[in-house]
Amino acid sequence: MVGTIENRDVFLSKIAKQLGRAPKTEIARPTWQYHPQDRILKDATKDELVSVLAEQCKNIHTDIVITNTANLPADLQKVVENFGGQSVITWKDERFHNYGLSSLMTEQWPQSNIQLYEWDSEQPEENIRQAEKANIGITISEITLAESGTAVLFSSKDQGRSVSFLPEKSIILIPKSMIVPRMTQAAHWISEKVRNGEQIASCINFITGPSNSADIEMILIVGVHGPIKATYIVIEDQ
Repeated sequence: MVGTIENRDVFLSKIAKQLGRAPKTEIARPTWQYHPQDRILKDATKDELVSVLAEQCKNIHTDIVITNTANLPADLQKVVENFGGQSVITWKDERFHNYGLSSLMTEQWPQSNIQLYEWDSEQPEENIRQAEKANIGITISEITLAESGTAVLFSSKDQGRSVSFLPEKSIILIPKSMIVPRMTQAAHWISEKVRNGEQIASCINFITGPSNSADIEMILIVGVHGPIKATYIVIEDQ
C-alpha cells in the first residue's frame, strides 16, 4: 500500500515536549568500551575457519564436503547420488556456470534420469509446485558463519526461498573466501552494503543445517518442517 503520513512532525514534537526534550531526527550510535563479539576467532585463517565450520557441522547434523572447482562436479554428483537423485531444483544463478557445473546439470543429469528444474521468475506457481516435489534443492551461500555453521542466503526474483526449505534434502555451495567467524562479521558486511547504497535482498535467510526444533524439553528433533538432510560443499578456490 502507498499512502502519506499526516502531521507527523507536529505529533512527534508534542510527545517530545511532554518528555521535556527536543525531537531528534537522528540517533547517535553508542560507543562501547568493549567489543567481545569482535574478538571471537579474530585471527583465525580461512583454513582454521573451515575446521571450525566442519566441527560445528557435527553438532547440527550436516555433512560437509571440501573440494575445489575442478572436482566440484564429481563431488556434487556423489552427494546428489547419496541423496537418491530423482529430481533437483536450483536457483537461476550464473555462479553454477562459473563453478563449471553446466555440463553436469544440463547434460549428465538428464541422461541419468535426474530431473532438473531451474527457478523461473515468470512462473511463480510452477516454481512452488516444483520445489514441493523436488527431492533436492541446491543453493549458494553468500556468506557463511563458521561458529554456528550457518549459511546466509539472499532471496531475489531468480533465487526463490522455496528452493532451500521445500525439497526433502538441501545442498548448499559455500565459497571458502566468504566464510567468516560469526554473525558479527555478517552483520557488518550487510550493513556496509546498506551504507554504500547497494541493493540487497528483501529477504535474507540464515540457515543452520537441516530443519530442527528443540522447543520441547530442549530435545533436538531434526527434520521437522523443512529439509531433513543437508550437505555443505565448501569450494576452496572460490
